Amino acid sequence: MNTRTVYVPTPDGIALATDVCLPDGPGPRPAVVIRTPYGRDAHRAELRGWAAHGFAALAQDVRGRHGSPGEWHPYWGHERADGTAAVAWVRAQAWSNGEVVAAGASYAAHCALVTALAAPAEALRDGIPDDAHRDGAPDAVLRDGVPDAVIAAVPALGLTETAREPGGPERLWARAGWWAAHGDRRDSDPDALTRALADDPGLLEHLPIARLAERLAEGLGRELPSWPRLWADRGRGRLVELGAAARTPLLAVGGTRDPFAEDTVALWHGWGGPARLLLGPWGHRLTADPAAPSRARVNLGALYVRWARAALADRLDPTRHGVIALGDSGRWHSTRVRSAPRSAITAAATPPGGSGSEGPDVERARTVAWPFGSPTGLRLLHGAEFSADPDHPVRSDDLAVPADGDRADRCLLLSPPLPRPLDLAGAAVARINVTADTPCADWAVRLTALDPSGRADPLAFGIVRRTGPPGEAADITVPLGTLGRRLPAGTRLRAEIAGHHFPAHARNPHTGEDPVTATRLAPSRRTVNPRGSALHLPVVARRRYVEPVPEICR
Repeated sequence: MNTRTVYVPTPDGIALATDVCLPDGPGPRPAVVIRTPYGRDAHRAELRGWAAHGFAALAQDVRGRHGSPGEWHPYWGHERADGTAAVAWVRAQAWSNGEVVAAGASYAAHCALVTALAAPAEALRDGIPDDAHRDGAPDAVLRDGVPDAVIAAVPALGLTETAREPGGPERLWARAGWWAAHGDRRDSDPDALTRALADDPGLLEHLPIARLAERLAEGLGRELPSWPRLWADRGRGRLVELGAAARTPLLAVGGTRDPFAEDTVALWHGWGGPARLLLGPWGHRLTADPAAPSRARVNLGALYVRWARAALADRLDPTRHGVIALGDSGRWHSTRVRSAPRSAITAAATPPGGSGSEGPDVERARTVAWPFGSPTGLRLLHGAEFSADPDHPVRSDDLAVPADGDRADRCLLLSPPLPRPLDLAGAAVARINVTADTPCADWAVRLTALDPSGRADPLAFGIVRRTGPPGEAADITVPLGTLGRRLPAGTRLRAEIAGHHFPAHARNPHTGEDPVTATRLAPSRRTVNPRGSALHLPVVARRRYVEPVPEICR
């Protein structure tokens, strides 16, 4: 096999740096296209892996990044036009058999998806010039640029999806870290935020958040002019909406520890064509715990090749199904979508597991309620009344809890030890009856598994924002994501209900102002009413495990 660098033209005349790795032997070949802002050099081993299995493999730097000229504007519409141009270029090569898979992880998954979901009017708006109509209608041009299958791993669906939780609160730590590392620069500096915090520990407490970039720029030695636009965007759910009309096969890969897991599930759940979901025990980097047994590991490269061959040969069932791992146990449960695809409005407004939404339907799983204030459910330790003070927020990076409730900053509940092992697979929610004395309040629910020795392991988390008259009691549903865990006998469940989750999420100022532009903070008095509040967990009643690779590729 051989690898060479070429420059693939875009509709507006910019040539993007692209590495092409071709298999040994005669063609033509199917192709895999990866478009990334993180540097095409990082994909050389992956390209060789695809080529070893008979695929032409390409990795392209998106415009304005690394080896590609142009201006870098994350999530702008040019990714769609540039992607369709790359796919059309591949199909015009002598070594191509015309079959193309668009693939990528994180932002690269966004690039793959917008290319696969390109529509004529949208692609024209994104920059296909008038002379592209030559020798054919715009639809024909676009058809040449739309891939035949998509692999989207831990997808970052857009500005709004990455900047805010579905329930509203701002993802401060993740966005500050990403923008410091990749924003407004041609290359990447993954440790930029860590260094800035070492020099300025109070950096993320800066108000207003909209002007945080000015303070961050002092530590970085460069400006971040695109930072305010991140928070101005409110267009959630666009790709999920477009996906409902798709007929292209989709492999959606995510991790139960990935912050974008619910976007991965929503994309798969709403997809119009054949769709597979692989939800493993991973974070955003799709890496397994080094201590996990070998049976818990999945060779993703081999799986991608096998699935791509099945998708291109039209051997996939026209259904939406998949598998969810039970943590690092090496056991997997099957899941499927039994209903029609959700509308984009439903998918954007209520994530799987939220009130009125449809999460993954795990076979033989049922929802079990763990009522608050019950000796057999979750016993209240302290904090039925607590203070949410943004000057002293509950921290996201500390699992320790107060030993007593003299100055409660959260509501704390604990279950009795599990009498037997428990499999959890599917969507979890907390339904709570609460009161706040401020016009706007965030409600964060953190669920932790405590093993018999007391070691704490994060299990689930959710946060929503509510506005309403101060002092008015409200029933709130807090989606806790899609779980996949096996809990051993003796495990206790600890639930915390708080008003903040900082620095992972921005502090709600409690004044009714937008947290992005607020400059004043105020404490908020909270009450949690155990009566009518409960944790709802997806318990697998009958264990029937599946092998993930055959299930994904059928």
